[in-house]
Amino acid sequence: MSEELKPGRFNTMRVARMVDFGVYLDGGEYGDILMPGKYVPEGTHIGDMLNVFVYCDSEDRMVATTEQALAQVETCAFLQCTSNSKFGAFLNWGLAKDLLVPFREQIAPMKEGRSYPVYVYLDGKSGRIAASTHIEKFLNKGRPPYPEGSEADLFIYGKTDLGYKAVVNNAFTGLLYFNLVFAPLNIGDRVKGHITQIREDGKIDLSIRPAGYESVQDSSSEVLAKLKMAGGFMPFSDHSNPAEIYAAFGMSKKLWKKSVGALYKKQLIQIEPDGIRLVIED
Repeated sequence: MSEELKPGRFNTMRVARMVDFGVYLDGGEYGDILMPGKYVPEGTHIGDMLNVFVYCDSEDRMVATTEQALAQVETCAFLQCTSNSKFGAFLNWGLAKDLLVPFREQIAPMKEGRSYPVYVYLDGKSGRIAASTHIEKFLNKGRPPYPEGSEADLFIYGKTDLGYKAVVNNAFTGLLYFNLVFAPLNIGDRVKGHITQIREDGKIDLSIRPAGYESVQDSSSEVLAKLKMAGGFMPFSDHSNPAEIYAAFGMSKKLWKKSVGALYKKQLIQIEPDGIRLVIED
């Protein structure tokens, strides 16, 4: 092995030996790790490097698989509860053995058939992989290092009275205000967003679109492209419903009006009582 093995993650591992029931992969300090025969790619030989997911089976033995796990250690996921037991709830994460959520890691009792946002972690005491609905306790508490206006990967994991709670870049928490979201979001969604502000207490304010002139400039280009695709006219005006504008252009009515204004100033469009029209050059 050229890199240290990371349980609960995808690893590139060398085939050390082959047996009737599968192959053993070089796990470094973890020793040889079995990959059962049903997961071994056809034509595999000793010395081959395989990309595999490593976790513990139902008997707590470390095994490897080519199955595609729905989550890795130190990441968030939205997973369905498959059953409950005396140990806690179990979630489907795409592998033969379901993922345990101990009772202490459940904000409320989990119900079979429902899906939940969770954080997947490696238990330091037992060495077992588990999940928790207490997402925030696993994330960074320091001041985020992101510049305002920068793009971020968001995982939606909850709601407040003000907006959606999001995990930012799998490391911090932030708030995506309702008035800056122009289409419904669901718990478990992954979207691109932007850092609008980092407050003195380190909390992150978020929006879907970047702020300022660049956003208007980009959105103006989108409006122009939509107009051309529609044959030069679209029936949208100041009186149009915000939801209809979002459905057609993918932006808020406020941003759409700014974009239309910018195009009008450049004499690229005409604003008519019942819509906007592309100016056709002679």
